[in-house]
Amino acid sequence: MIFDFDQPIPRAHTDSQKWQKYAGRDILPMWVADMDFKCAPAILAALHERVDHGLFGYARPVKSTVDAVVAAMERNYGWKIESSWIVWLPGLVVGLNVTAQAFAEPGEEVLTLSPVYPPFMTAPKNSARASVQVPFVLSGGAWTIDWDALERAVTPKTKLFYLCNPHNPLARVWRREELVRLADFCVRHSLVLCSDEIHCDLILDPALKHHPTAALSPEIAARTITLMAPSKTYNVPGLGTSFAIISDPMRRARFVRATSGIVAEVNNLGYVACEAAYRDGEAWRQELLAYLRGNRDLLLDFVARELPGVVIEAPVEATYLVWLNVRALGLADPIAHFEQHGVGLSEGAAFGAKKGDYVRINLGCTRATLTEALRRMKAALAAR
Repeated sequence: MIFDFDQPIPRAHTDSQKWQKYAGRDILPMWVADMDFKCAPAILAALHERVDHGLFGYARPVKSTVDAVVAAMERNYGWKIESSWIVWLPGLVVGLNVTAQAFAEPGEEVLTLSPVYPPFMTAPKNSARASVQVPFVLSGGAWTIDWDALERAVTPKTKLFYLCNPHNPLARVWRREELVRLADFCVRHSLVLCSDEIHCDLILDPALKHHPTAALSPEIAARTITLMAPSKTYNVPGLGTSFAIISDPMRRARFVRATSGIVAEVNNLGYVACEAAYRDGEAWRQELLAYLRGNRDLLLDFVARELPGVVIEAPVEATYLVWLNVRALGLADPIAHFEQHGVGLSEGAAFGAKKGDYVRINLGCTRATLTEALRRMKAALAAR
């Protein structure tokens, strides 16, 4: 490997949210979705060059930054977008909130599938819209959509559907036929489709591919708000750079109006990192994927052999986040129990699961850190 993902980078006494949560305590943070890997050398070089320039006024993307995004969409997914479709944002969660405000009125409903990344459920509520969740079902060893329940959930107040593609926390890659069916569902019910595709470049199963929802057809593109960012893949979430891709000019104008006066501008360094990631980061990304596959395989093997009562119910196809069923452990508070034994996980209830049934673990760390975290989890089970 050209890049060293085994190199430990000290973060305990830095501005890292992930590590500050357990400051002064011997707890390995395996919760929030950022990675402990130094980002790609190409990104670091571009940032150093920009810092050396020495001026940091209000920023707008230059042509080369926009071109890098456009080229990445076509190179990676065969999706031909136009530069005018891109709306820059200081974060993907901002995009979820703006979409709720732009395409639903107070009291109207935003539909999604759960469990899911918590802002899918909180963003509508932030502006007095209602969040409605339809639970996934486990069928044949895979998380699937309950299509009948989804149809029943639609009311005259339903205006918007949030999709997580690939899915967090289920690590699920949606197949083209599933996306086509979801798109047809949105068309039939006249719903705007907001597709969060922030994990699209983190497909772990080489046999699978990401399908941008808006690339399915011109009809679905016209009602789709696609949210993307380099942040998860290239480990630059702290630089606050995301974007929406909206091909329909009227929907794009409506989205932009909803940002007016409340959404901050993207900063200089964020644009630089974004361009370098999409233009020069592919070799690093491929090695990252290989390393994450190794971490995933280590986890799958260890859970099966050493953690009785912990179950991974479906294949881990994408992301560096894994959904663990811990119901059989009978713990009233699994998070507190694992923290007492030195591992900090994410509480499943925040994603819409029943409290105590699930936790989420972050594999975006060195193999040594993951190995130690798993050892501590085994000790936590023995101490019940």
